[in-house]
Amino acid sequence: MPRIKVEAEIRPTEDEEKVKQAVLNVFDPVNMEVVEYGERRLLVAESHSYRSLKKLHSLLRREKILDAARKYLRRGTGGNLVIFKLNKQAAYMGHVSFVDADHESPLGAITFIIETNSPGELVDWLAPKTSRGKPLWERDVPRDTL
Repeated sequence: MPRIKVEAEIRPTEDEEKVKQAVLNVFDPVNMEVVEYGERRLLVAESHSYRSLKKLHSLLRREKILDAARKYLRRGTGGNLVIFKLNKQAAYMGHVSFVDADHESPLGAITFIIETNSPGELVDWLAPKTSRGKPLWERDVPRDTL
């Protein structure tokens, strides 16, 4: 089964509930908690099912950004990990905007860390190849096996 961990720093000027909502707009976790590291607070959400990524899957199609998403997902793939970052403010507004680093999102990014034995299958499901903006295929949700 995959291990999906989503992290978002809660900055001192931010409303914790808004950070939670930003994450919930793109991810359906099984559990979510705020972890404190001294002065730093981190929202950590986890799941063990690809189905928790259905909101992201739908948003990528609604926003018509499959090509860009595929590029970011493939670039963040190494071994059995897929790692990518989303702009926190865009997620709060119900949109998807990929970023390369936390500093590209003024209040920090939402980081996805997905451990899976089939990263290619995950990428093909979330963001298939397109032709003229239309997906060349649509895959079913990958099976939840590791």
